[in-house]
Amino acid sequence: MANTILTFKKYIDQLDDVYKLSSKTAVLETNPALITQGANAGEFVIPKLDMDGLGDYSRNDGYVSGGVDLKNETVKCDFDRGRRFTVDAMDNEETAGVAFGRLAAEFIRTKVTPELDAYRFAKYALKAGTKKAAALADGAAVMQAITAAIGTLDDAEVPEEGRYLFLTPAHFNAIHSLDTTKSRELLATFEKRIIKVPQARFYTAIDQLNGKGSGEEKGGYKKNTSAKDVNFMIIHKSALIQFSKHVVVSIFRPEENQLADGWAFNYRSYGIADVYENKKNGIYLHTAA
Repeated sequence: MANTILTFKKYIDQLDDVYKLSSKTAVLETNPALITQGANAGEFVIPKLDMDGLGDYSRNDGYVSGGVDLKNETVKCDFDRGRRFTVDAMDNEETAGVAFGRLAAEFIRTKVTPELDAYRFAKYALKAGTKKAAALADGAAVMQAITAAIGTLDDAEVPEEGRYLFLTPAHFNAIHSLDTTKSRELLATFEKRIIKVPQARFYTAIDQLNGKGSGEEKGGYKKNTSAKDVNFMIIHKSALIQFSKHVVVSIFRPEENQLADGWAFNYRSYGIADVYENKKNGIYLHTAA
């Protein structure tokens, strides 16, 4: 069994790389150094810092005492999804490993990553500090809306460095096609922190299908009936608690698999997507009317 595990492990180790290349939200991952695994499965320990502002200095009494509150808060992962896959027993260890590697990579690209992105954007949309809704008929309207968003973030003292602009390809192209000095300057404001998001991942709410109930056998997700299409979001990375983990929980040889004559792989993805309560102003949401 040890050799079998090693055969598949070389493919398993590549799954995080596949995720990072295909994800639109991977750039927002929280520094792993700030994330500690909790005592229980599916728990993370997040440091939260709060402090008092300046007070008057007195020549007689000196400094006014202030408080610093550093707490380690335990939060539970809110994304916990999985699937079992089977590779036919007629494949030997090596070819089964290759088949699994291809299957897993395609699964990450086409199923896991889109749902993770959609889930995160919906979660951040719900907790955004500023929410606007309007139809954006052309590139000029998109520019005007983004310019207004930048002004709002500036007034809220959200640092320019670390802001990411997420927008649909249609809205990006609307600005890009203007090809004016102002449009180029606006895009340059974000330097290389502009990310195009397919509309299918860009909603204010989604429904996650359980993969087994009537009508939900295919699993995955769909747009919630009350959700709006997102036009664009500007997100400051520091506002988020985002951490993901991709795990193949177990591998079963054909003789151990009681459900089918094949190699069985249990895949699981879990993590957290949340917003710091005192940093909601670092998220600006613009949706369709």
